[in-house]
Amino acid sequence: MPGNGLWRTKSIEQSIADTDEPDTRLRKDLTAWDLTVFGVAVVIGAGIFTLTASTAGNIAGPSVSLSFVLAAIACALAALCYAEFASTVPVAGSAYTFSYATFGEFAAWIIGWDLVLEFAVGSAAVAKGWSAYLQTTLGLLGVETKTEVAVGSFKFDWGAVLLVGVLTVLLVLGTKLSSRVSAIITAIKVAVVLLVIVLGISYIKAENYSPFIPPAAEGSGAAHTGIEQSLFSLLTGYSGSTYGVLGMLAAASIVFFAFIGFDVVATTAEETKNPQKAVPRGILGSLAIVTVLYVAVTLVITGMVPYEKLKTQPDGTRATLASAFADNGVDWAATVISVGALAGLTTVVMVLMLGQSRVLFAMSRDGLLPRGLAKTGSHGTPTRITIIIGVLVAIAAGFFPAGKLEEMVNVGTLFAFILVSAGVLVLRKTRPDLSRGFRVPLVPLVPILAILACLWLMLNLTALTWVRFLIWMALGVVVYFVYSRRNSLLGKTGHAKVEPEPVIKHGEEPGV
Repeated sequence: MPGNGLWRTKSIEQSIADTDEPDTRLRKDLTAWDLTVFGVAVVIGAGIFTLTASTAGNIAGPSVSLSFVLAAIACALAALCYAEFASTVPVAGSAYTFSYATFGEFAAWIIGWDLVLEFAVGSAAVAKGWSAYLQTTLGLLGVETKTEVAVGSFKFDWGAVLLVGVLTVLLVLGTKLSSRVSAIITAIKVAVVLLVIVLGISYIKAENYSPFIPPAAEGSGAAHTGIEQSLFSLLTGYSGSTYGVLGMLAAASIVFFAFIGFDVVATTAEETKNPQKAVPRGILGSLAIVTVLYVAVTLVITGMVPYEKLKTQPDGTRATLASAFADNGVDWAATVISVGALAGLTTVVMVLMLGQSRVLFAMSRDGLLPRGLAKTGSHGTPTRITIIIGVLVAIAAGFFPAGKLEEMVNVGTLFAFILVSAGVLVLRKTRPDLSRGFRVPLVPLVPILAILACLWLMLNLTALTWVRFLIWMALGVVVYFVYSRRNSLLGKTGHAKVEPEPVIKHGEEPGV
């Protein structure tokens, strides 16, 4: 019967029609500006204050600015594909919804399960980082307190739990309110970044840019052996290099992850007033803004001090923007940078939790998770899912160390990028009739380049990360066959398009 296979697809028309169900309807409040703010809010985190300096010192030297440009190009390729999909299928769920329409239910479940990993683990890890910055900032202001305290044999991070609790309330009260709060905090952190750039320019010395691409040196990554080394190194035996052109390329693989998060914008497509135009503008606009800021910061910091001074110390201390200012006698900049990082991480956690709730909302509405979770409250938000996510993220952030889970966020994100890029090619062939508010240029070249770029970046992650990722995916397969496949609304009602023939409907109105 229709809809029984693993590859049953949900038509675009049905996905859009589902957005009008009274009990699961999201309020359309967002504009292109709101989406741009969300994109900038989630991409600019603590990374701009820490990653730029350490990557310049350890791997690329002044050419780290080119590494950011290369990473931005790779990210832009995937962003173009997201923009086309989100303007064509303006439905909550991002890559999950897109995959359901192109590759079928099983692939959609896998990518949805993957996004759970990306957003939930990311939220918890960043919340812990926020708590650490809170302790540092309070200390700089003369208030000495620990945000992590011992509770029996456990350590309880009350700072992270406090943040998650406040953000959960904001997300329940409405996406528009969340957007306004995000806009205010984002303005603060962008102001701090601009201050760093403007202040740092006066300390730039031209000789620090020479050589712009330092001579290649033996790779320092040899300390990573076995499954701790990158999958590429494990497969080829190549240990990598520091500095030189190859060092600059290796740095691009690292700093790429400073851009991760723009895909969250696509999860809010269903809550956007004019998604066909607003979502592409939000995705591409936020990516352009953060690229300019990242490159400007790298040029300033590598001009302020010789790149050798930005190397990680033998005791493991990593260089930050504050290190460059301290070297020039501007010690008060550490306080400003800490405040900027605190503001930066606040919006990162909020937007990641927003993305998480919308993905689970879409999966629940389709029956792959309990349908009751998809019910929206009086504020037009999925209240139950948001509260559950808040509790789970608070527990993870409050009691568990972030550790190397952050790399799992990276591999999950890149996997989603690949499916979305491939999905553009599939949907162009299977549904050329669809109205597309935005079209990826130079198809199939751009999606293919996006796929290749993401595969290369995935190969640069550690083999251990891949092992953890595959274990998580295997658990997802078990959940799908035990629960999701049996309860799939698509499987029960036959709202599928296995072939181009008309969809079987049971007393429901035709899709839009």
